[in-house]
Amino acid sequence: MFHKTSFTTIIVGVFIVYVLHTCWVMYGIVYTKPCENPKSDNCINPYLAGKPRLQLSVFTSVRPNADSGHNLILTEEDFDVNTKFERLVNVTLPKKTRRNGTLYAVVFVHHVGVSPWNDPRQVHLVTQLTTYMLPKPAEISLITGEEEPQKQERQGSGAGRADSAVDRPVSHWRSRLTLNVVSENFLFDREALPGDVHRYMRIFQSGKKMVYLPILFVDELSNRVKDLMEINSSMTEVPLTVSYDTISLGRLRFWIHMQDAVYSLQQFGFTEKDADEIKGIFVDTNLYFLALTFFVAAFHLLFDFLAFKNDISFWKKKKSMVGMSSKAVLWRCFSTIVIFLYLLDEQTSLLVLIPAGIGSVIEVWKVKKAFKIHIVWKSVTPTFLFGKSDESERRTEEYDSLAMKYLSYLLYPLCIGGAGYSLVFVKYKSWYSWLINSLVNGVYAFGFLFMLPQLFVNYKLKSVAHLPWKAFMYKAFNTFIDDVFAFIITMPTSHRLACFRDDVVFLIYLYQRWLYPVDWSRVNEYGVSYEDKPKGKSHKD
Repeated sequence: MFHKTSFTTIIVGVFIVYVLHTCWVMYGIVYTKPCENPKSDNCINPYLAGKPRLQLSVFTSVRPNADSGHNLILTEEDFDVNTKFERLVNVTLPKKTRRNGTLYAVVFVHHVGVSPWNDPRQVHLVTQLTTYMLPKPAEISLITGEEEPQKQERQGSGAGRADSAVDRPVSHWRSRLTLNVVSENFLFDREALPGDVHRYMRIFQSGKKMVYLPILFVDELSNRVKDLMEINSSMTEVPLTVSYDTISLGRLRFWIHMQDAVYSLQQFGFTEKDADEIKGIFVDTNLYFLALTFFVAAFHLLFDFLAFKNDISFWKKKKSMVGMSSKAVLWRCFSTIVIFLYLLDEQTSLLVLIPAGIGSVIEVWKVKKAFKIHIVWKSVTPTFLFGKSDESERRTEEYDSLAMKYLSYLLYPLCIGGAGYSLVFVKYKSWYSWLINSLVNGVYAFGFLFMLPQLFVNYKLKSVAHLPWKAFMYKAFNTFIDDVFAFIITMPTSHRLACFRDDVVFLIYLYQRWLYPVDWSRVNEYGVSYEDKPKGKSHKD
């Protein structure tokens, strides 16, 4: 009576519900209900509507409070909230900060000519100008053994630091301080006041009206790892770029939620570098592109999951390697492991590292299936047994070996030349880093060439019935998404070529599928049946 619901249908349904729910949540964040009747007592009026004369003052302090022990580093008289600016100032570091301590910035917006501590209508925020992070290891030339010049200077100036200190976090200087003020004169409804904005508001009673002071905001998402500078005991002054710009109410609320999310991740153990990768998604991207990126990433994740599911199902049922390039399977396993080791060496975010590790395990499992490897344990010593190939599989292996022979004439010189260039002209932390970087560069640059042996095997056998076409199609959708973004977003020509070269190979796969049609109504020559297809029908693409 009821049709059986597949697992894929359930996943797609959950995905659609998730996307719609996310859209509704994002709308609730960006849109704020205004006060409909300006004369109502429920309205909270903006203090900036009266155009008061304001001043911006920035102080430094070794304590996270606005009471005492401050050093003035910047003041902007006749501060116009609608005019953006950028100032470069030199900040004197206290002795406590130079000894692996912390320094804070206290930012005030107050009336001109009035001390911020004596102004009852002032607003202020406190933020850290330092953060703790592991120091970056020195990079050396593997040929000459010489360290990179700037690393020598840094270590020379911090000679008093013990070698063991490299393994513990040290204080780093944040060379940028980004400030924002909501410039639009928005009328808030007291009964619909957003909680995220409320904590940044100071409200006072003026007669019968409620008035809120300027909403000051410190943009923590703009603090990037690339702007950090390691602090040592010999530093007395450091540069600080103070940047100011207006911000809309919708963007402010979105930024507050994103900062809270990054802070929560750091509380769960994410490092400064992990958080920096997440910040880059929001800071380096226009909000409209960010919204588009969310939908693209969501569909990308869905297609990745479906490709993963169909690939596992295909290989789980795979009994014969007829028509499949075993060397291509072995290469994918090798390249996946190399990329995982590269990400591990670069201390990449766990959000990227964990999926890469899972993918490596899956590829190892596929190699075991492809080469019919059986592990027999004798006491504590494993013995690896390889299954025998039949006549059809041996014929496929011959075509596979012939394709790899032709491919090696091109591939080996390219890889050796690239590794030699990086050895002479590029500096790395160690020989291990050079090896992993050389391997991963070869994988990224020439990995697509290892898709060609499978095309050669298809050509020789005049068949494509042995390929996992569902997984292929989902991977093709993801490739198409990547290609579209390569054109929409400004990227180097080399990166665009890297995006489109895989498409050329996939189009050849599609051409072979059209050239060698599969009759779905019978058990094919490789022992694969398609019972889910209606009998008597032929499928030709």
